[in-house]
Amino acid sequence: MVRRIDVTGAGGVRLAAWEFGDPPKTGVQPGDQAGDQGADGSGGPGGPGGPDGSGRPGVLLLHGLMGRASHWAATARWLSGRHRAVALDQRGHGRSEKPPKDAHTREAYIEDVGAALDRLGLAPAVLIGHGMGALTAWQFAAIHPELVRGLVVCDMRASALGGASQQDWAEWFRSWPVPFATLADVRKWFGEDDPWVERPNPARGAFYAEVMAEAADGWRPVFDPEQMLGARATWVRDAHWDELAQVRCPTLVVRGLDGELGRAEAQEMVRVLPRGRYAEVPDAGHLVHYDQPETWRAVVEPFLDGLPDA
Repeated sequence: MVRRIDVTGAGGVRLAAWEFGDPPKTGVQPGDQAGDQGADGSGGPGGPGGPDGSGRPGVLLLHGLMGRASHWAATARWLSGRHRAVALDQRGHGRSEKPPKDAHTREAYIEDVGAALDRLGLAPAVLIGHGMGALTAWQFAAIHPELVRGLVVCDMRASALGGASQQDWAEWFRSWPVPFATLADVRKWFGEDDPWVERPNPARGAFYAEVMAEAADGWRPVFDPEQMLGARATWVRDAHWDELAQVRCPTLVVRGLDGELGRAEAQEMVRVLPRGRYAEVPDAGHLVHYDQPETWRAVVEPFLDGLPDA
């Protein structure tokens, strides 16, 4: 089952949150199914977040830049046995609203998390973030420690990447052969032909196929690349060590062996975190949870099981 819940984020931006897994056994109202909405457009008549009354601890999953909530589907489904796991399409991504580029500020992304936790009734929650979503998660946890009981940071650096990386990304976007004729072409280009691919990676091709939509002339990304560059510009030029040091809850830093977060920096992040832990996933690149879902689960599940009760 997949159930959509609408959230109003910072500045009134409409966000889509998604529950993946078995339907709740209690507290379900008639019509409260995937895609159904109440008269107020709030995602169903089941009250704030449609809480299921099970008492399961809440988890909010935050994708990375260019990602979408569906990239967390496998993670959310295995979590759903013991947690209430909800994935958020962040502003400018997936089915959420695409506001102007100047609305993609760090503050807005952080406020959106607070709005989602409140609307969904998840707090105190575990935040699990990948890439940009991981940065948002630890920035939120630093500001609102009472709302976060655990944190998983997946392949996100705390150091500044520098302005030159923005130019690299702009050139990369321009290299995309858009529109793609078929989804098979999408999978092949991002999994094999993309100059950023060091060796064939079918998981990467599948990842990008999920963020394409069919248009009259072929397949195009569901996001605006210029908006993605704008969102990225708000964090690539700054370091985020100070915010990391303010995170009080237990935090697991996970890196892919071939990802963007190096081992030395990851271990320094763990040292800076007051309650940090480290895990490494072999044979995984930046898309750790997508590349190696079973190994990802093997390192995350014990961490979640060891968290103190809310």
